[in-house]
Amino acid sequence: MRAHTHGLLALGMVTALLACAGSPESGTTGSGRLTVPIEYDTLPNGLKLVFSRDTTAPSAGVGVYYHVGFRNEPRNRTGFAHLFEHLMFQGSANLGKMEFVKLIESNGGILNGSTRFDYTNYFQIVPSHTLQPILWAEADRMKGLAIDESNLQNQKDVVKNEVRVNVLNQPYGGFPWIDLPMTANTNWFNAHNFYGELKELDAATLQDASAFFKTYYAPNNAVLVVVGDFDPVQTRQWIDTYFASIPSSQLPPPPDIAEPRQEEERRGTRTDPQATRPALGIAYHVPPRWTPEWFAFGLIDQILGQGRDSRLFDALVQKSGLTGDVNAGINWGLGNMFNYEGPMLWTASLYHDRDKSPDLLLTLIEAEMETLRTTPVDAATLARAQTKIRSSFYSIVDEFSGLGKLDLLASFALFDSDPTRFNRLEEEFAKVTPELIQETAKEYLRPGNRTVYTIVPGAKESAGNGRN
Repeated sequence: MRAHTHGLLALGMVTALLACAGSPESGTTGSGRLTVPIEYDTLPNGLKLVFSRDTTAPSAGVGVYYHVGFRNEPRNRTGFAHLFEHLMFQGSANLGKMEFVKLIESNGGILNGSTRFDYTNYFQIVPSHTLQPILWAEADRMKGLAIDESNLQNQKDVVKNEVRVNVLNQPYGGFPWIDLPMTANTNWFNAHNFYGELKELDAATLQDASAFFKTYYAPNNAVLVVVGDFDPVQTRQWIDTYFASIPSSQLPPPPDIAEPRQEEERRGTRTDPQATRPALGIAYHVPPRWTPEWFAFGLIDQILGQGRDSRLFDALVQKSGLTGDVNAGINWGLGNMFNYEGPMLWTASLYHDRDKSPDLLLTLIEAEMETLRTTPVDAATLARAQTKIRSSFYSIVDEFSGLGKLDLLASFALFDSDPTRFNRLEEEFAKVTPELIQETAKEYLRPGNRTVYTIVPGAKESAGNGRN
């Protein structure tokens, strides 16, 4: 969930400053694969540091990622991770309310923040010569927020309004990115309402907020990434000065977010009075990260759901005309297949006419799954999928003026303590064989691993029916 979009009007003025890929420091290996320079270290207080220098343009990107998202927020405090995304802009020890935003924008920069499954992040792109005050400001709010009753109540109201606007009063609100996880998963941490229950947001006290901040917004629960045109030695000195004295926290044991193997198909549905057409969503649990099967499923995603040459687009759009488009992906709607930690779904969603049965579309979808389960892909299909995943990876790296690279480096440092995984991704996808794709499809595209969710246009449901 992305709650802030600050400084985007400045984007046009600084676009020339913001290219973050393709510099002399970046390059390709002899096999033509992308490599970027990566320096990784950890401060004594536990703060992880990642540097990736790129002098293409005189700009720098700064990201601070905290290892708390809506998946691992405490029970009975749903929506707290998202609430803190808002509170972090309400002032700190030396900066008043919204002064952090003004600092970035007055220096010609842009900034934003978001809440995802496994992290909450804050990031900026600024001209290189303004890097020092930006690092100081990030350290200032890590040291302590100016949380008071007024700020807390104000931001609770903002979040509740966002829920109403984006979900409760929005056609197809929460579909499929909330509906499918809540239906497909059985572990509460993976299956609760990620935006937060309004009654639990209302019940949050100032003491709750202070405790949450002291526990999770600590250096030993965070990573700081700097990318772009900067002096690594000088930058490290600034970081030591501003961040090294911030005390670490006593982190609680991480929650058990494991999801058991799904043995039978699950189904869910709700009536949406604002929907104009029926909607169909499907989900399959994907293999654990970094396994050979996970890389194979990344190619399966390209074969099935990505682009006009994908099998689902061909079957459902071009041949049958049952829908106009198919959206699909691992972690679709909240990121990509790389920037999460725990169990994850591959989802596909579409909208169709009222006179077409969801089961008709499911029959065609299942036929494509069966083909992958029973027939190895040919060499041309595999080569095309590998080309597409490489293109997708490069697009992620360069998206939003290079912040995609920062995001991947932060994710791999935060979750795996190894940001150098970035430079090995293409190699792992290249190892995937037709046999591995077929074996992965047999296990992960089987009918028992499928979840189906439908949206039915119609009148409001009676209390207690459907998703809250």
